[in-house]
Amino acid sequence: MFEYSLLKKSKESEARAGVLQTPHGEIPTPIFMPVGTLATVKTLSRDELLAMEAKIILANTYHLYLRPGSDLVAEMGGLHQFMNWPRPILTDSGGFQVFSLGPLRKIDEQGVTFKSHIDGSSHRFTPEIVMKIEQDLGADIIMAFDECAAWPSELDYTRQAMERTHRWAARCYEAHQKGGRAEQQALFGIIQGGFYRSLREASIQFLTEGDLDFPGYALGGLSVGEPKDIFYETLAYSAPLLPQHKPRYLMGVGSAEDLLEGVQHGIDMFDCVLPTRIARNGACMVPEGRLNLRNAGLAHDPNPIQIGCQCYTCRTHSRAYLRHLFQNEEILGLRLASIHNLHFLLELMRQAREAIFEDRFELFKAEFLAGFRTIPHEVRQENRDKRAANLRAKK
Repeated sequence: MFEYSLLKKSKESEARAGVLQTPHGEIPTPIFMPVGTLATVKTLSRDELLAMEAKIILANTYHLYLRPGSDLVAEMGGLHQFMNWPRPILTDSGGFQVFSLGPLRKIDEQGVTFKSHIDGSSHRFTPEIVMKIEQDLGADIIMAFDECAAWPSELDYTRQAMERTHRWAARCYEAHQKGGRAEQQALFGIIQGGFYRSLREASIQFLTEGDLDFPGYALGGLSVGEPKDIFYETLAYSAPLLPQHKPRYLMGVGSAEDLLEGVQHGIDMFDCVLPTRIARNGACMVPEGRLNLRNAGLAHDPNPIQIGCQCYTCRTHSRAYLRHLFQNEEILGLRLASIHNLHFLLELMRQAREAIFEDRFELFKAEFLAGFRTIPHEVRQENRDKRAANLRAKK
């Protein structure tokens, strides 16, 4: 049911192209996976995702467990039938969402007790419970339950979280084998260890060289607020240590420059809410960085978001019209911007894959980044602080 084939590796870096076979079709890699948190990619229809050649989407275990409930999804035949999606699906474990609840959760050796962000009701996640939820959801690829250490975290806590992740991974593996769906669902292990090289190497060794035999591995705990140089450094020494013959997944990464950096170091799969989240605020991904559709300078601009882009939005509407939609808070604007951003990242990965096959990925990356303007980490953090202060002031 699940077989990863490495088809081509770059001569100058760790970049690679392959294909992952699943019960619902092949996944060409490297690939970006649009996030459909609640069994829907926000504002978009199934047909729009199929039209832009989304090969796999991601859904969220934590949110679907709370609403509508994994038992209801199972009753409806699993996620594929529930949302009428014919291609592969990946579900995360809900670990990141649970640990991001802060004071609303309590961790112990057996699992996590947490309060719902919806109504404050109390719930319990253990590795065994999470495996049952993910089996009910019925995705092709499911993730082990892990503990994600925040940035920054002290060495001792990061080690404890990593070791607990290892013990939970073994319990997830056993529960998955006993759950009766091991042939239909691939369980990926998650590497932790924060930003300590010795811990990352230890985590990779434990999860790849022992009795556990996961069909794929993810790097977790990256892109959680750390400076870009530390993120890239951790990625550079971690990714190449993962097994060559199995897919590699970098969790929660969705900016163009980060995807290309991941590909260069041998990552096969990516996901992030970033493209649809910023689209709802009027920000569009373009080769130069980002285009703000609320900008007054676009009021008379007849051009598409990106000249030459073949997405539905760029083939159909002008910047002037899109700005008009956002100025008047029309929902169509959110949909059109989301279509473009997802198409942009899917196309970027298609071009990266083609460049790998043609032995020119490093040149492709360099040429792309030459005209790309990134937002410095300090500016992003300053913007976050301002937004947080504004929210506190409103409250």
